[in-house]
Formats: sequence, structure tokens, C-alpha cells
Amino acid sequence: MNVSPSKENILKKIRKALSNPTPLPFPQSEGNQPVFSSAGQEPELEFAEQFNKLQGKFIYCINRQELAFQLVSLVKKMDWQKVYCLEEKLLEPAAAQLADRLTTTDLAGCDVSITGCEYLVARTGSIMLSSAQTGGRTASVYAPIHICIAYTSQLVYDIKDALQAAREKYGARFPSMLTLATGPSRTADIEKTLVVGVHGPKEVYVFLVEG
Repeated sequence: MNVSPSKENILKKIRKALSNPTPLPFPQSEGNQPVFSSAGQEPELEFAEQFNKLQGKFIYCINRQELAFQLVSLVKKMDWQKVYCLEEKLLEPAAAQLADRLTTTDLAGCDVSITGCEYLVARTGSIMLSSAQTGGRTASVYAPIHICIAYTSQLVYDIKDALQAAREKYGARFPSMLTLATGPSRTADIEKTLVVGVHGPKEVYVFLVEG
């Protein structure tokens, strides 16, 4: 096939250009840098600020003894008569003081459900839960009020950090469900009016324990 001089000239320029690699014009857009950078403050403070913005109720405890005191005080103050909890270790040493209110069978009729979590995501104020936890898919959703008890060691900055930590924790036994609870359930589907507590708990508490 004959190639005209003008086309040959163009092809020469293309070959020459291809032989000299051109640096990426926007190297920061290649996905090798985090989209969100840390706010520069302690993750406990970051989580508390974001969680409170979502109408969550945050309580910090310096140890398990303070957790017991704060939790028992809240239950009695709110007069919750049926407290659903399948994770006995979460309530130590508060279990004895709540013994007459605890239930492990009546999730549908309880006043409040208490669970642990996988991780807390500071940037979004979210609670990561999984089907591998005791209580599975239901304990954090069906009760009108959800209390999550977590430890500072479970705090991560971003969602990707929580997912990576979950992969490392479970490996081949990865849970069939991971979910992020970001504040109380809310919807504005009906006439664009915000309604809280439609598809899940209307109030969410996080007790964050140092350790």
C-alpha cells in the first residue's frame, strides 16, 4: 500500500511521540492517594462530632466501671423495662444491676437493644456491623432504640479502613453481610418531610470505652 508523503510525515511524528513517554498530567487522580485526608484531630473527637451531627447520642467512658455506671443510669432514667442483649460480655459489670430487665428472647417487644460492633468510622460517624456478630442481622435494626458498645481500639478513620480491617480479621470466613449504620433511621420519601425511625431505630447511642 502506497502512503502519501503527508501521511508518512504524520506517522513519523506519532512514532517519535510514542518513543518519548509523557508524564501523567494529573498524577494525583490515579487513585493512589486517599480521597479524604484526616481532619488532624483525635479519632474519638472526630467520630463524636460526626455522630452528634447525625442526631446520635455519644457517651465516652474511661473504663468498664464507668460504662456500667453510665449504662445503668441511662436505663433507669429512661425507664426501659425490657433490655435485649445476646452479648453477655458487653454488659459486664452492669449485667447484675440490669438482671431484672434483661431479655434474650423478646426482641420484638423490647424497649432497647444493646449490641457491639465491628468498627466505628470516624469520618462519617458510622457504626459498622456484620452478620458474624452475636445477634446477626436483626438486633441493631428491630428495636426502637439501639445502644452500641464499642472500644477505642475499634475506631478507624474511613470506610476503606474498616473494610480492610474486616478482611484481615475474617479472611476466608468473611461475613455474608456488612452494614453501616449512620445515625438513627431516617427518610424523606413522603412529601420531602424528614421522618426519623421508619426503617430502623429512632434513637442510637454509642458508648465508647477507652481500651
